[in-house]
Amino acid sequence: MNSESTIIPITSPITKSKTILLHTPEDDERPVYISGNFNNWKTQDRRFLMKKINKGKYEFTFPADIPYEKELTYKFTKGDWSEVEIDRYGNRTPNRHWNNDQESKTEKVAKWRRNWLPYRPSQLPKIHLISEEFQIPQLNKTRKIWALLPHDYETSDETYPVLYLHDAQNLFNENAAFGNWQIDKKLAVMSDYGIGKIIIIAVEHGESERLQEYNVGKTVLGIGSGKKYIRFITDTLKPFVDQTYRTKTEREFTGIGGSSMGGLVSIFSGLIYPEVFGKLMVFSPSLWVIPKIKLGFLDFFEPQETRLYLYAGGDESETMVKHVTKFRKRLLKKESLKGKMIIHLSINQEGKHNETYWSDEFPKAIEWLFFSTKTD
Repeated sequence: MNSESTIIPITSPITKSKTILLHTPEDDERPVYISGNFNNWKTQDRRFLMKKINKGKYEFTFPADIPYEKELTYKFTKGDWSEVEIDRYGNRTPNRHWNNDQESKTEKVAKWRRNWLPYRPSQLPKIHLISEEFQIPQLNKTRKIWALLPHDYETSDETYPVLYLHDAQNLFNENAAFGNWQIDKKLAVMSDYGIGKIIIIAVEHGESERLQEYNVGKTVLGIGSGKKYIRFITDTLKPFVDQTYRTKTEREFTGIGGSSMGGLVSIFSGLIYPEVFGKLMVFSPSLWVIPKIKLGFLDFFEPQETRLYLYAGGDESETMVKHVTKFRKRLLKKESLKGKMIIHLSINQEGKHNETYWSDEFPKAIEWLFFSTKTD
């Protein structure tokens, strides 16, 4: 998968314009962009938006001054790598190349991904039910917990990074009341791009006790038991997982994440236990329950380099984006965290507070957290 990086000037410019004609039998309302070595693979670069001539027919003429190195290398997308071109069987396509002096070229795209799908069933992770009633001694309760293992886990001897996710009922359950993240299908697609070799540990929430368990300390919801729940993950569940599966146990390979209240408890997990979690996946955190979150307690901890993927949707509430951007700014200004907290902020202005949007963000977060060295 290609991604953005700083544009580096190239000294071999195009000497004359080139025109691409695109035919695609499976067309829809989404615009078509060209991404390539001429724009550092940006996926929604309006300079490279193709002109729609007719249904299934597009055209784009490269200006004569667009820089590239020796040859044009490119792909077509509908505006994001989750919406990239695929072949007629649903498989990824190789990069396209144009290295001759022709002034025009005709290309064909058979199909397009939508929200990372379709997927290859052979790449689906192996879903194991760890326990129907896993003991939580810190809360004197039990909980259903799942493990999603890479599709080839049983035939390989690799070790893998681990991501602990809350609200397992909404992660891959087709019958979930509010939809699900489809992480099993997303992991299948991601494996084709070399970013899916990861173990997911999915912990089901406590139904009516969910808010209480994910609430850390004293907030507008009252006094929660979130600290005990976090200790369950760090002191009980993680040691069990590391003993049972082939994991990379170090903090730089260990993450925790969730959405809404699950996002909030993930924030505290990483801040209170930086020696355990080096990666935080935080979607639409319920910062409204503690709008004046105090960070003074961080002065008592030894900060370590942590990667935080922070997402918010502009159509979730009037305050979601404001709370998230303010929280990011406060973290970056915190003296004890200087140079230690690496934050990627992702804002989708059309994003609503639901599983569909968190599902779309999931592969992007996995790639940035575990398989990238980019800092923003």
